[in-house]
Amino acid sequence: MQMWMIAMLAVSALLIVRDMAKLIFTDRTKGKPVYDAYPQKEKIERYARSFQRLAHTFYELPNYQKQLSQMEVQEIFSQVQKSVCRDCPQREYCWGEMEHRTSQKIFEMLQVIEDGDQDRILRAQGDWIGECRQAVKFMEALQKGFFESREELLYRNRLIENRLAVAEQLNEVARLVQKLAGDVSDICTVPTAMEEKIKKQFQKQHVLVKQVWMLSKSDEKWRIFLTMRTRGGQCMTMKEVARQLSQVCGCRMVPSRESRAVLNSDMKTVLFTEDVNYKVLYGVARVTKERESVSGDNYACASTDDQFVMCLSDGMGSGVEACRESETVVELLEQFVTSGFSRETAARMVNSALVLQRKDGMFSSVDVCSLDLYSGICEFVKAGAATTFIRRSNWVETITSTSMAAGLVQQLDFEKTSKKLYDGDYLVMVTDGVLDALPVKQEEETMKEIILHAQEEMPRELGRYILEKVLSYSNYCAQDDMTVLVAGMWKK
Repeated sequence: MQMWMIAMLAVSALLIVRDMAKLIFTDRTKGKPVYDAYPQKEKIERYARSFQRLAHTFYELPNYQKQLSQMEVQEIFSQVQKSVCRDCPQREYCWGEMEHRTSQKIFEMLQVIEDGDQDRILRAQGDWIGECRQAVKFMEALQKGFFESREELLYRNRLIENRLAVAEQLNEVARLVQKLAGDVSDICTVPTAMEEKIKKQFQKQHVLVKQVWMLSKSDEKWRIFLTMRTRGGQCMTMKEVARQLSQVCGCRMVPSRESRAVLNSDMKTVLFTEDVNYKVLYGVARVTKERESVSGDNYACASTDDQFVMCLSDGMGSGVEACRESETVVELLEQFVTSGFSRETAARMVNSALVLQRKDGMFSSVDVCSLDLYSGICEFVKAGAATTFIRRSNWVETITSTSMAAGLVQQLDFEKTSKKLYDGDYLVMVTDGVLDALPVKQEEETMKEIILHAQEEMPRELGRYILEKVLSYSNYCAQDDMTVLVAGMWKK
């Protein structure tokens, strides 16, 4: 079910992006101003509304039911009455003049059965023997009817959770498509004078620039598309192309990470963006739980044109099953975030996927840090994750979470916060096995002391130092999987 849903959503998104690109580039070649091409924006918005309507149909279906309804309880009464009381000589007495008292007693017994306390169940059965000639048979039938109804209720609730998970994913896709519609109207032509200047600059380098346009964003950073090729069978590196463009723009430009390394005689469209202000280095230190061969912790780090993303997940327990669970989380998170989804949207879709494929008792923590390489703003999204630490110049700040882990419930509230990072700051992400090894009720304070007094500057060495210090508190015996993920940020 999970893989089918992800495949369906991926195909839908690809078709939408294909249509968007086709509409944009078709209108552009006809000489129309890109920002006036509202029909394609409206078409993409119709896609979004279609997904939203489909999601709402799932949301409007019956809601989650916490306990048996009065009608279902009455049905249990009727079934037991038919199977046990039908041939009983006291039937007319129990279900006639004493019906109210009988129903009240049975309802009380159902409550005892629901609580599951065996001592109370036996006492209730003993009390019922004095009331009913077939007390043992009646109690067995009542318990059987209750457990069957409860199993049916759990099954219905599971279907409802799956339906909500599908609705959540459809809704998130609708939001993404709506964002794409906004991006369509953000694409505009550059001023004529600038376009001519760019073409002349590249003409000197034997490069034919056919089209120039830009993507306008609120951050006012340069994002320029060039459709171009070299002349005379020559080649030029994209870095050199970016250097030539930088001279025209007056700021350092770099090619998109997805662009090819060399420009040749084939006509290509390449995105160039204003270079970021910060660079990031990261390192990891980890140890597997004693007597386990595989760690249940997994992590991923990825860079896009303007952000650096760190994902850390701790699967429930340890070993192979925990590893598979957390591996699924980080792989999906990395894929969604680097594809343009917001951090919270990515986390919600991963949670939906886990709910769809959830086995009993299987869940994982979600810990995402997304660092804007222009501004230094770091956004955190957490669900059931351990505390994250930020080492400043002479103090340590903490980011905590109290929410449940992903995969437990569909309507999960992720904890979000953002912090400004400065030149030389470090991010330290850990799994709960690290903090659990420290003195009880002093975990965070002890970790802050360890981080603050570390002399290591390279993230990998800092991570190793932290892990070694933590292990010293447990006689170097890992009682759980431990992972320390460290990233340092510096000005370029």
